[in-house]
Order: sequence, then C-alpha cells, then structure tokens
Amino acid sequence: MTEEPDDQRTGARQPAVVLCDLDGVVWLAHQPIAGSVEGIERLRSNGHRVLFVTNNSATRLEMQEATLGQLGIPAVGDVLTSAQAAALLLHPGERALVCGGEGIVQALQNRGVEPCFEGDADAVVVGFHRNFDFDGLTRAARAVRRGARLIGTNDDATYPTPDGPIPGGGSILAAVETACGVKAQVAGKPYAPMAELVVAEVGERAATMAVMVGDRPSTDGRFAVTLGCAYAHVWSGVTPRGTVIDPTPDVEAADLAAVAELLLSGRFPRR
Repeated sequence: MTEEPDDQRTGARQPAVVLCDLDGVVWLAHQPIAGSVEGIERLRSNGHRVLFVTNNSATRLEMQEATLGQLGIPAVGDVLTSAQAAALLLHPGERALVCGGEGIVQALQNRGVEPCFEGDADAVVVGFHRNFDFDGLTRAARAVRRGARLIGTNDDATYPTPDGPIPGGGSILAAVETACGVKAQVAGKPYAPMAELVVAEVGERAATMAVMVGDRPSTDGRFAVTLGCAYAHVWSGVTPRGTVIDPTPDVEAADLAAVAELLLSGRFPRR
C-alpha cells in the first residue's frame, strides 16, 4: 500500500519507505539520470527512508555505496543486492562455485560460505559478469551435473546502459541452465529471497506499505506484488515508452524525480 503507516504511539502517519532500483532508475552505467539525485534528497529530507534494491550482483557492496556517494547520494547501509539474497540460500560452511562477479564472492564470504571457481561444490551461484566464457560455462555445468544446486542471483535478460540494453545476468544463467539441464532457483527481484532481505531490513509492515520504483515490470513490478506494496513504473530504463505494463503499476512516471514529486505533493494514489 502507498498509504503511510500509523505511528503506534501518536497515530500520526509516517513517510513510506521508498525502494529504488538502481540501473535505469537512479543511473545508467553509473551516470545519474536527470533529477534522480535531487529526488532522493527531497524524499529523505521529508522523512522517507530510501533503500536501493538492485539485481546487480557483480559489484562489491562498498563499491556500489561509494559510487552512489560520489553522486551525492549517501548510501552506506542502504543498498540491498541480489548477491546478498542469493547468499541467504546457502548455509555457513558450504562451498559455492562462483560464476559471477566480486559482489557474489563478498556476499558468500559474509554468509560464511566458501567461494571457489572450479571443482565440486554444494552450489553454483550465477550472476552478471563480463568475462563469462566457454570454460566458465563448462565448470559451472559440470559442478551442477555432479550434484551442486544451481542458484541465480537474478534472471534479468538484459542490463540497461546509455547505449541501450546489453545481455544481463539472466542470459548467462540461461546458458548454464541449458548446459546442465537444471532450472535454477533465483534469488533477486521479483523472488522471495530478495523480499525476505527487504523485510529483514525494514520490517514486514513497512515493506507492505512501501513504494517500489522500477523500470522493469517483470522484476520491479512483480517484486512489488511479492512484497504486497505499491509499484511506481518509470520510463527512464529498459522498457520502451508506451509499452503496456504488466502488472499494472499504481503510477507511471517519466523518472524518479517525477515519482518523488507525486509522493511529496500527496498526489501518489492510495490503495
């Protein structure tokens, strides 16, 4: 719901948590989308907590926080990634073969899971990385065929850039699934492990009262459905303007700045 939750002590309404996708909402290839920095600052200055919920698993957490900080967006402790969600699907002491980037390695280590890059493992964790090749595909498929669970950080087919979409983590995951004949468990948006990560951070009630701002209905829109919260769709990312959006968003807007204006002016529709 978009309606702000009640303060149990005073009965006053509290500003809703705003969950922002990064790629296509805040930035494109780390270049800020016009108005996004100012929109986030306005939301925070008016009491909204802004969390960045991203399917990007390639980059270490502190690098994502630092990049946001360089744009003028303080973000330490406010970034939740699909790599973190994927790590929750493993148990401390297990061994995971990484077919992805440094963000996955970090999340696994923080979970107490041993990352490796070859050989047998309890699980194979697949995410976006630019050095994916035939040898990496072979190692991942072989480990799954020998009994490893297959986990995908996300299944986004594409990744938005200023020059248009490029193949995303879901394209790499599809190759591994095809090679080993196993369907992966996917951790990131719109699936339950990422929702559990959000709920653990803000609480169940605040999560259902949040607003998810995203550019990809198949992940961001469906993630809002998973959480039971509102969805604000923006046209600044991968979805061509004019596309019929499914699931139907509560709001369609040009960009994050426009969503912020609707929230702060009280014109964001309530459910």
